[in-house]
Amino acid sequence: MLRSICVKINHLSFCPSSDHYHMVPGNNTQISEFILLGFSKEPELQPLIFGLFLSMYLITVFGNLLIILAIISDSHLHTPMYFFLSNLSFVDICFISTTVPKMLLNIITQTKVITYEDCLTQMYFFLLFVQLDNFLLTVMSYDRLIAICHPLHYTVIMNPVLCGLLVLISWLIGALNSLLQSLLALRLSFCTILEIPHFFCEFKEVIQLACSNTFLNNVMMYSAVGLFGGGPFTGICHSYSKIVSSIRGISSAQGKYKAFSTCASHLSVVSLFYCTGLGVYLSSAATHSSHSSATASVMYTVVTPMLNPFIYSLRNKDIKRSLRRFFGIATIKGPIVLGLRKCQLLQHSKH
Repeated sequence: MLRSICVKINHLSFCPSSDHYHMVPGNNTQISEFILLGFSKEPELQPLIFGLFLSMYLITVFGNLLIILAIISDSHLHTPMYFFLSNLSFVDICFISTTVPKMLLNIITQTKVITYEDCLTQMYFFLLFVQLDNFLLTVMSYDRLIAICHPLHYTVIMNPVLCGLLVLISWLIGALNSLLQSLLALRLSFCTILEIPHFFCEFKEVIQLACSNTFLNNVMMYSAVGLFGGGPFTGICHSYSKIVSSIRGISSAQGKYKAFSTCASHLSVVSLFYCTGLGVYLSSAATHSSHSSATASVMYTVVTPMLNPFIYSLRNKDIKRSLRRFFGIATIKGPIVLGLRKCQLLQHSKH
């Protein structure tokens, strides 16, 4: 059922009713909320959607937290590659937390409303974290390039200062571009149809709802996609072309396998991230359906962050060893603590 919303622009208030729109005099104020249509309007499907997304959210958060804890607790993993991986896991937690909790809250409260301020905030952080994912994957490909092509100079080139700078620059570029895109969205005037056919405030969908001229927004949006999306992707392709040519120069099959295994997990994550992202935009362009675009976007907004910990834990011996050690310490500590408490109780009883 369409919710009645009044949008006041240039001293006129536009109010949608059930069959037509009214124009009444009013004061010049801003819109207050949008409607997130989500995946389905069927009430019986809402518990299923809630359970599915809650499960994926919890798996993503706990899986990436385990990767971070495993890297922090194991001194053998205090290397550039795992430093970047821990940052990627943190960004993935933030990425999924930008969209899914609000959707789950809307299902619980049986409302589809998101305020104008919350929508802009969600857009800002969504853009920030998707760019950080992109930049960190690029930095990790450069790390693998140096490790395989220049192994003797790896520790000198990938020193802690450079690693910190690469992550800091990624955050700065992502934050500045997200801020620019969000500020440009602030200048837009919106019509009475404020329904977003998505489960979050997807930037492109919000821009399409505007009544005012969106030429500048579209130019900046596609320029950012080309520069901050195409640029890193080109860098990743360049790094792996160098890596492949270097691996081909290794004479022994064992040496080739060992060199390739060091970047297999990263290559899997890169393929998953870019293929799902590209698939979303190709499917939306082919079908011209916002609902199918919302369903497809689940792949890179929810599924990809969820699968990343599994890829790195199942295909990486160092991470698997660290996780076993981490859980081993946790299970050993329990009996030790209980044993110490029993000893203390026996001593007290003797006295």
